[in-house]
Amino acid sequence: MKLINKRNKNYTQIFHVFTEEEWTRTSKNFNKNISTFFTGKKYEVFVNAHEEGVTYFIGLGKSTLQNFEVLQIAVKFTQTQKEKLQAVPTLILADFMNEKQFEEFAKGLLTGTYNYPFEKTHSFWNPKFELHFENLSQKKLDHINEKTLALSNGQTACQEWLNKPANLKRPDVFSSYLKNMAKKYELKYTVFNRKKCEELGLGAYLSVNQGSAYDAAFTILEYKSNIKNAKTFGLVGKCVLFDTGGVSIKSSVNLHYMKSDMGGATAVLGTLIYAAEMKLPVNIIAILPITDNAVSEKALLPSDVITAYNGKTIEVLDTDAEGRLILADGLSYLSKNYKTDFLIDLATLTGSSVRMFGDTCGAMFSNNEELKNLLIKSGDRTNQRLWNLPLWDVWKDDIQSDVADLKNISLKPVGDCIVAAKFLEQFIENHPKWAHLDIAGVVFGNTGYAKERAATGFGVQLLVDLIENYH
Repeated sequence: MKLINKRNKNYTQIFHVFTEEEWTRTSKNFNKNISTFFTGKKYEVFVNAHEEGVTYFIGLGKSTLQNFEVLQIAVKFTQTQKEKLQAVPTLILADFMNEKQFEEFAKGLLTGTYNYPFEKTHSFWNPKFELHFENLSQKKLDHINEKTLALSNGQTACQEWLNKPANLKRPDVFSSYLKNMAKKYELKYTVFNRKKCEELGLGAYLSVNQGSAYDAAFTILEYKSNIKNAKTFGLVGKCVLFDTGGVSIKSSVNLHYMKSDMGGATAVLGTLIYAAEMKLPVNIIAILPITDNAVSEKALLPSDVITAYNGKTIEVLDTDAEGRLILADGLSYLSKNYKTDFLIDLATLTGSSVRMFGDTCGAMFSNNEELKNLLIKSGDRTNQRLWNLPLWDVWKDDIQSDVADLKNISLKPVGDCIVAAKFLEQFIENHPKWAHLDIAGVVFGNTGYAKERAATGFGVQLLVDLIENYH
């Protein structure tokens, strides 16, 4: 896709975009028959084929719509009209659109092309597809075009890896991808195998990996800008490529969806791609503790006591609460070995957060008001929303153990997402600006491109917005 500031004489494809108010004001200028089928309502599309070509009338709804709604509408338009859309110079008529609205529209058109398995075969990825828009300068359009491509590349990578069947994303396969990606984007790539993890004392992570047929891959990816005194974001993404539950095995109902237990890692992956392509003036230290949670003769057992990287001992009551174990070592390793301005972990962590919020938002926990407010604002701007929950010390009482410093779950049948966050807080090494995002209900669900539940891309736009608005 290319964004062009010009208008030719003739177009075989036109996108005519209207709010309800704009359509009411201008509908008299069009064929009366169009008003029978089109009113400008949200998501409404009317296709008008004529001798010169095709005009798509696209409804945005009320003029008070938010910017993220423009993106959503463009995504659905691409998804529903993909068989008809052509790779030709296309005029977009939307005089009322400001720069941000047009940016969101362009992003939606391109991100809406995603379908598993992803290949850039949609007409919008063809260089012949030019979107002509007169309202903005070519300089501004070039910048929007760059951001659109970077976001699409990041988000589609996020969705693609989450959607892959388990046998196509074994730890060695995913590690190979990350190594090649790091080379492409000039990221520093470090990986610790099982032997190195033992030497370093990454015992909580290894306790999960010990049941796996695949070697450990505790992975660190570093993006560094050339800007002096740039802010540094520390990101830890839960990366359980498939979660059986371990010896505390899960029910077979919907077990195939456990390929999605790496949603925190894929959000971080997409963010790294965007940052590298846009050359954002920040530093990012990302840790992805890669493993599966398998059942084997070597697997972690309920009642085992393990020692985490920071020296704290953990009584494991439930091997299906493995995410907090690998995150514990990821957080403490990052905190002890790197200086970061913000520390954020993302994880498909608990069914508790799903039961609480469904697919409306992620659960957020933070020890810092500034970071909490920044994340809430980014969530509202991108519609990748978060809701803050408490980190009161009373919840720590529920994870006190008789045989270790901590236990990995509470035996009470309430508040597990809060208990998990309180557990993780014990491994941030007093970092003053930390947030934990439990995104179990929002990274994998109903989408416009798949028949069953699939990757939503949640987290990439959220983190990108946060980083771009605070660096």
